[in-house]
Amino acid sequence: MLAPRAGVANDYLSFLERKAQLGSDDGFSPSWMPDFLFDFQSALTTWALRKGRSALFEDCGLGKSVQELVWAENVTRRKNRPVLIVTPLAVNAQMTQEGAKFGIDVRRSDDGTARAGLNVTNYERLHLFNPNDWAGVVCDESSAIKSFAGKRRKVVTEFMRKIEFRLLATATAAPNDFVELGTSSEALGQLGHMDMLNRFFKNDQNTSDTSKKWRTHGGGGDKWRFKGHAESHFWRWVCSWARAIRKPSDLGFDDSRFTLPPLIENQHIVKAARIPDGQLFETYAQGLWEEREEQRRTIAERCDTAAELVRHTNEPAVLWCHLNDEGKMLRKLLPEAREVSGADSPERKEETFAAFANGSARLLIIKPKIGAWGLNWQHCAHTVAFPSHSYEQRYQSIRRFWRFGQTKPVVVDTVTTEGGMLVLKNLQRKAKQADDMFTALVSEMNNSIKVNRAAQFDRESEVPSWLSSIK
Repeated sequence: MLAPRAGVANDYLSFLERKAQLGSDDGFSPSWMPDFLFDFQSALTTWALRKGRSALFEDCGLGKSVQELVWAENVTRRKNRPVLIVTPLAVNAQMTQEGAKFGIDVRRSDDGTARAGLNVTNYERLHLFNPNDWAGVVCDESSAIKSFAGKRRKVVTEFMRKIEFRLLATATAAPNDFVELGTSSEALGQLGHMDMLNRFFKNDQNTSDTSKKWRTHGGGGDKWRFKGHAESHFWRWVCSWARAIRKPSDLGFDDSRFTLPPLIENQHIVKAARIPDGQLFETYAQGLWEEREEQRRTIAERCDTAAELVRHTNEPAVLWCHLNDEGKMLRKLLPEAREVSGADSPERKEETFAAFANGSARLLIIKPKIGAWGLNWQHCAHTVAFPSHSYEQRYQSIRRFWRFGQTKPVVVDTVTTEGGMLVLKNLQRKAKQADDMFTALVSEMNNSIKVNRAAQFDRESEVPSWLSSIK
């Protein structure tokens, strides 16, 4: 047998190196579990440390940030090496403030430098860092990697691939699709995305059977449904590396400290000044092209209504838009408002976020893709939004305000037109699908683990009958 040429062998070894994943799931028991954590937070953080590589899918306001900090502090104490926390833009400043609040030293790093202890940066700067410098990595708002084909997923997954300790944390693990959980699994070194699909799902792209529609998921034209009886096995597998809660009682703990005020959702259907060309009356926009035309044709009417809703309240409010022209018109109608746009530098964005958070700016105009993740705005209880098809953007934008710690009823004013009503219906469908996912995950989690009041997670074990009969 001919020996491979040295260059070919080296290339193949390099290929295997790139594909390799750490196989161990071993973590460790925490050496420090501070008493400022609530009971359920201690339980989740302890479980995540023992697991080593895991995900915490917790609803907004349940204290993911402080759990991430305690997790990271335990890892850096254990390994005597630094840990990197990666956040959305502008959240890294909030993370350092959170650390200072609880006496945990967190240093900001924007240039790739690995300093001792805990470091925080944002996803946009991750390419500057060397993964070999870190004992552990935390991905805050990890739904940023949910897209299987997304550039960010590839960067994050490759960066984390051989880091020993990993933690993902988000409230919207897979907002549109169960199969998006595969990207989290792959980043943690569990099943790869395609391996997960092949094990639990069947591709129904060419089927005409609509009876299984409720079980059909997928994007990019592909349709995947659970194989036979694979659904319960799928959720049990997810529970082997993730924990999900919407409220502490999902884990058997007390909810009384986490009761939310009412959420008041209003719909404002604006009449378009002119109907689409070639039509006698307004109809629902069908398809992306018609929806975009509807948006642009009704900018003035929608912005007038949105501005009027916040103009005389004397209370803080955030207006969410999607088009640059919407932002420009809102700013013209509301001269006192501050706007955050994609063209702003990171420093300017952070300065505007800080101004709104500290009350020096009453009104904020922003796109959800820029500011809907990770920021704590409990001082504000009013938001106005133009809807889109993104359930995750909708959910996250509302939860900047309607979260634990809010003291007032939160008012959400949605402004759209008759032609845009299909977008709202699609959001309602996605909301139900996301709720179904959390319900299934919490149910399987409670079936597979035993939670006790000592904040420990112990997997229930079953002794076979033939073994128990042996004396």
